[in-house]
Order: sequence, then structure tokens, then C-alpha cells
Amino acid sequence: MSLDIESRAQERENVDPEETIRPIPLAAAVVTLVMVVFGVLYIFFSEPLANSQWGDQRTLADLSGPRPAAAGAAVDGKALFAAHCAACHQATGQGLPGVFPPLDGSEWVHGDTRVLANILLHGVTGEISVKGAKFNGTMPSFRQLSDAELAGLASYIRSSWSNKADAVPAELFARERKADDRTAPFEGGAALQALLPK
Repeated sequence: MSLDIESRAQERENVDPEETIRPIPLAAAVVTLVMVVFGVLYIFFSEPLANSQWGDQRTLADLSGPRPAAAGAAVDGKALFAAHCAACHQATGQGLPGVFPPLDGSEWVHGDTRVLANILLHGVTGEISVKGAKFNGTMPSFRQLSDAELAGLASYIRSSWSNKADAVPAELFARERKADDRTAPFEGGAALQALLPK
């Protein structure tokens, strides 16, 4: 009888656990191997400095911005615009309504080149009307740029988007720099209008 009770007690107990080696499932091992082989082949066959739509491929030279042009070298007005003007006036030249005036179709861009030269050399603060809309802000002076750079920038603005005006010579900026030793920006559109010939 006691033997029968002991055998029934043993039948109710679980089998003692034991450790065994359980390898990674074959499917997981195959997927891992395929991913490693793909990664190695991708790295081996891709060109790190190729123009690609994926990722930022700019070099340190690209990021350092435009350099001053050497004597006699052409100035990249578009690069100067991107570095100094596009943040406010936007790459489209449309500006931001009510905040930054547009350059595309602006009477100040198409008008007298002497006025445009003085705007770039000295900056403007206060109220100015552009294409019938009033703006009240501040545009900094770009006097630190060379005459050739200012001419390249002005020429780019005057010939971009819907603008089709002539280029501006560097001599104009040299002449205006000498003619006015102003250290403060122009006080709005009225002060700029005074520059126009009567």
C-alpha cells in the first residue's frame, strides 16, 4: 500500500530540469548572414563622395561659405545671395509678407543702380514701401564685402527670378564707398529717395 502511494506521488511530480544546448534557429541565422553580406557589399560598392539624394554629401569647403574672389576672378553672386540674403529674402526672392520685402520685381532692385549700391553698402532701417506693401525692419550693411562681391551680388539679384535688369559694375560700389562715409543705415525709403537724381 505504501509503495502504491509513493509511486503515485512520483507520478505527480515534474521531471527535473536539465540544461541543453539550443542553437539559434536556422531562419534567424540565415537572415543575419544575408544582412551582414548586404552591408559589406553596400559599403564596398558605394562611393562616399558621389552626388546622392540620400544624406548630406557636402564637403568642408562647401560648408565654409563663399571665399573672397581673387583679383580678376568671377564672383558667384548666387552663392553670396545664399550666404547673406536668402535667410530673409528667401531663395525665391519673394521675401516674407509683412516681414521681409521681396526682391523679385522690386522697384528698388530694378531702379537706379546707385540706390541699390547704397542699400547694400549702408543698409536700411525703418519704413520702406516695396511693390505697394509697407515693411518696417532693418537690413544690415554689407560694406565688409569687396566691391567685386557686391557687384556680383547686385547683378545676381537684378537678373534673377522675373528680374531682367543689367549687371552692376564693381566701379559703382568703389565710387559710392568714397562718396559717402556714412556709418549708420538709411532711415527708410524716404532717405533712399533723396539719392535719386532730381
